[in-house]
Amino acid sequence: MKVIALNGSPRQDGNTATALGLIGKILKDEGFDFEILHIGTQAINGCIGCGKCRETEFNLCIFNQDFVNDWILKLRNADGIILGSPVYYSGIAGSFKSALDRLFYGKSALYRYKVGAAICAVRRSGGSSTLDQLMHYLTISEMFIVNSTYWNIVHGREKAEMLLDGEGVQTLETLADNMSFLIKSLKHAEPEIPRPTPRKRVGTNFIR
Repeated sequence: MKVIALNGSPRQDGNTATALGLIGKILKDEGFDFEILHIGTQAINGCIGCGKCRETEFNLCIFNQDFVNDWILKLRNADGIILGSPVYYSGIAGSFKSALDRLFYGKSALYRYKVGAAICAVRRSGGSSTLDQLMHYLTISEMFIVNSTYWNIVHGREKAEMLLDGEGVQTLETLADNMSFLIKSLKHAEPEIPRPTPRKRVGTNFIR
């Protein structure tokens, strides 16, 4: 069983990474293979909506000068995916938003029935709106969403300061427990309960 977390912060050791690492430790103790992919400071092309990814075997993006296609291939084989972002102006960090658009556009079939979760790290406010934006990628992809005892937001500014947010830490710990339970339950049920047959997608445009 494999869970991949995406650290959307340019800081590889900041509060977002610390939060993901806390979740990962619990999942590893539960027998999971856990990996964090860090976005770092590399320039990321945004999605241009060309649709070329829908024509390739592995839904790879036409832009291949960054790591997004490598991430697409890794995420194909994950049982669970966690999106983690710092809060920038009450939203997802810019380079991470560009990467997520390309990771998810035209790729619902890659993520359908995987288990997903989202978290964010914030100094003071804007966490709820950022978490909402992250969740949109998971819900439109027919992923099973893991929740916790509170919204998956931790507070802190300095390195690892989120560990002082006791309620936030407990929220992440419960999130990890619930993710472990759901993935294991799905694995156990899969031989006996077949997955639904995907319905043909209907697109309705309101501007004629």
